Amino acid sequence: MLVAQTALMCSIAGLGFSNPAQSPWLLAFAALLVTFFSASQDIVVDAYRREDLSDAELGLGSSLYVNGYRVGMLLASGGGLIMADHTSFAMVYLFMAGCMGVGIITTLLAPEPETPAGKPQNLKEAVVDPFVEYFQRSGALWILAFILFYKIGDTMASAMTTPFYLDIGFSKTEIGTVVKIFGFWATIAGGLLGGIIMLKVGINYSLWIFGILQAVSTAGFAVLAMMGHHVPALAAVIAFENLASGMGTAAYVAFMASLTNKKFTATQYALLSSLMGIPRVLASAPTGFFAKHLGWFEFFIVCTLVAVPGLLLLKKVTKTIDER
Repeated sequence: MLVAQTALMCSIAGLGFSNPAQSPWLLAFAALLVTFFSASQDIVVDAYRREDLSDAELGLGSSLYVNGYRVGMLLASGGGLIMADHTSFAMVYLFMAGCMGVGIITTLLAPEPETPAGKPQNLKEAVVDPFVEYFQRSGALWILAFILFYKIGDTMASAMTTPFYLDIGFSKTEIGTVVKIFGFWATIAGGLLGGIIMLKVGINYSLWIFGILQAVSTAGFAVLAMMGHHVPALAAVIAFENLASGMGTAAYVAFMASLTNKKFTATQYALLSSLMGIPRVLASAPTGFFAKHLGWFEFFIVCTLVAVPGLLLLKKVTKTIDER
């Protein structure tokens, strides 16, 4: 974590010193370094969380992590734009680089987690053996399929929500106020509530509950499509959808962490989280085409039905895990 965070701090500062007009390739290289070290930090933090928390604590721990990530993203994106109105972008990036100091201090103070399973001793054990160990498990492919499909309906619907709001008559101010600000806090609440529920009923049962709620919340957009411009209805749909999505994401992340072997946490979590990102790209790509040719009501009904395969796969996955 210390290496990744220090390198990320320097990379963000490098963005601040670059000049897009005079040296676009230098800017591109700095941006590449930022994304590389950012992804590296995320994976190591995920591995640390898995090694440091017991299985019973993973649900709440994952929900707190997801919420912390969202707050950080809000402060960096919104706060960065506000700062850019009062100072140069170079200073904004240098300030953001300085904020990495909080993470570095935390890393220095955090204890190294115990790893009873041992640690990889060479590159083969660190990179090759984790993949071999995972794919030797019973139901490994079913689990990967579940990770791909569990949130696909929610992802497809989310990709088209802003054009949908604008098309049915909501103003940008209404969208910004209700969807972005009010919706953000609903998502935070969903993550915390999801963590608490997982402490009570476990990750597997939570995936069932939250998966069904996600599908129902997606259907709420179809209802909004029939009602049209109605601010209270928009607030209700956003509150329910973001609450369900926050709970579902917390359980989803906790589930992936629970699948990793504590000896191979980083490599195996990298595999699973990379798969989690595929639907955001592939499933989102054709959504504009579907919405245009189906209409908003039918589009959101399709997104609701697309959630069913993920729930059916969950039945197979939980059975496989119980047997193991």
